[in-house]
Amino acid sequence: MTPPAGTRERPEVEQLVDRIAQAVEHCPDVVSLAKGPVATYLSGRTVPGVAVRDTEVEVAVVARYGRPLAGVAAEVRAAVEPLVPGLPIHVRIEDIALPGNETEGERNG
Repeated sequence: MTPPAGTRERPEVEQLVDRIAQAVEHCPDVVSLAKGPVATYLSGRTVPGVAVRDTEVEVAVVARYGRPLAGVAAEVRAAVEPLVPGLPIHVRIEDIALPGNETEGERNG
């Protein structure tokens, strides 16, 4: 099967997407990956919040309330950059989770 245009080979993409998702989820100011339009569609599953293309990576997150959004984006870029050296990393803050309601920020999707 031929991978969709603009993506890397399937096994490489699956491993990379999972590693990116894990790295982003470990960022202290990220509540979760966003469940919006940014996603990677793999065989039998979808990884929301991460899109890996040949020329860029896009990550969409729900941020923790109280942190400057530019700082959250920088934190995400720093976590992802070692996994995709040389590729631009675009970070989208899709929502902000209020203290005590961190699942409230996961409305996208």
